[in-house]
Amino acid sequence: MKISRIAATGAVAASAVLVLSGPAFAHVSVQPEGEAAKGGYATVDFKVPNERDDASTTKLEVNFPTDHPLASVMPEPVAGWTAKVTKSKLDKPLELHGETISEAVTKVTWTATGKGIQPGFFQKFPLSIGALPEDADELVFKAIQTYDNKEVVRWIEEQKEGEEEPENPAPVLALSAATEEGHHGATGTATPSDDASNASAEQAAATEVTSASTDSSDTTARVLGVVGIVVGVAGVAYGVLAGRRRTNA
Repeated sequence: MKISRIAATGAVAASAVLVLSGPAFAHVSVQPEGEAAKGGYATVDFKVPNERDDASTTKLEVNFPTDHPLASVMPEPVAGWTAKVTKSKLDKPLELHGETISEAVTKVTWTATGKGIQPGFFQKFPLSIGALPEDADELVFKAIQTYDNKEVVRWIEEQKEGEEEPENPAPVLALSAATEEGHHGATGTATPSDDASNASAEQAAATEVTSASTDSSDTTARVLGVVGIVVGVAGVAYGVLAGRRRTNA
């Protein structure tokens, strides 16, 4: 019985080791920094994990949707990488927010200038994009990941409703409901004039509090001074009367 239990325990432990040492099934994904509201602008991060133990990721190519083209795409500098934005003419110009768009960004390519994403690490590639479409709930980006051993992984499979996640799913950006602030960019951002006004108001309030505290302190000191004088006079008068009584006695 003891031998059987030991064997069973060893089998379970071996299975756990195999599970833990297996692939993490991570894939290229995209997430907004904050909110990606319809009709607005957003900063999004493409997160790229390295899924290999013996190779580094040295190139990432992200293809943009052509059914909902984005006119403005600006990459944030990433240390150790160069970014190239590719624009193409549209077959049919589009009207976006009252403007005619004849070309749009179709691809952004990041290329490592150094070692790239080494095994056991991941990298984020930020982009500022807009204006986001108002007639879509999500945007699908197709990504191609290249390793330094020339291996290429295509994250281009779209999720179909009611089916399991594909083996190499394409990054999908979910869009939130449009907001009034969303049409103008970041939400709830204070302007320098607002900050100055707030600072002036806070300074004025602090001055009033300080002034009130000073006035209160002066009044208290005066009251205490008068009380002290009265008590002193009363003490002197009591001493004089007591002296007279003793003399008469």
